[in-house]
Amino acid sequence: MATIIDGKAVARALQSEIKDEVEGLKRRWGMSPGLGVVLVGDDPASHLYVKNKEKACKEVGMRSEEHLLPASVSERELLALIQKLNRDRDIHGILVQLPLPAHISPEKVLLAVSPQKDIDGFHPVNQGMLLSGGEGFRPCTPMGIMKLLDSVECDLKGKNATVIGRSNIVGKPVALMLLERHATVTICHSRTANLKEEVGRADIVVAAIGKAALVRGDWIKSGAVVIDVGVNRLPTGKLSGDVEFEAAKERASYISPVPGGVGPMTIAMLLFNTLRAAKESLQREG
Repeated sequence: MATIIDGKAVARALQSEIKDEVEGLKRRWGMSPGLGVVLVGDDPASHLYVKNKEKACKEVGMRSEEHLLPASVSERELLALIQKLNRDRDIHGILVQLPLPAHISPEKVLLAVSPQKDIDGFHPVNQGMLLSGGEGFRPCTPMGIMKLLDSVECDLKGKNATVIGRSNIVGKPVALMLLERHATVTICHSRTANLKEEVGRADIVVAAIGKAALVRGDWIKSGAVVIDVGVNRLPTGKLSGDVEFEAAKERASYISPVPGGVGPMTIAMLLFNTLRAAKESLQREG
């Protein structure tokens, strides 16, 4: 029977550390780390996510500056706002909430964010730094996944890690982070021929493909660590991960739930990156 990985508890502990550091910055430098959030349109899920981020910022003493734009905003206007935030010395991190309306290129928008303020870790410069083992900003959800693995003292060296999903937001970056920690990494996706076999060999499974209960519980290797990133709303209204939870927890040693696993960690790591961006701005200014 698996031990449930409590993402809420791990996130709370990290946010407590962040709060202490933020208070230290205020005392010593008179600085409050500032997060600029840009939200375009009326997507309910995006609005809820941004609201949760704003709440988390307040809890640790950071400033959150929201820019709520109509879905009709032009690409040019949005890019101009991002350039303004890039120049604002009181804004240390910029987050552009995805998805964007169809008439706006997400590639252009993400490229416009200064790499030094790209706390989502989506800019090509930061993605390249991850690939080359550099010190750029890393995507928040993969960072949160690694933090959860550390919380259960999962030794990755030499272990077989299977990542299900190949997105630039989760799948690819978490695979690189696992590889960096000396795991032997397999990336699976919707066209993988023998997913059951790949999962069955894995000591660590990271499921991030966005399909409810795609990973059957009886596929899980006995004693494996399972991190479920999927958030899928069922017809009943309940949320489901990508892993068949009840069956998987009978075989895994540790498993993260949905909700309450990876989700809280994503916001915690966003705060972590914003704090880091603020501290690095102080270093640049001497």
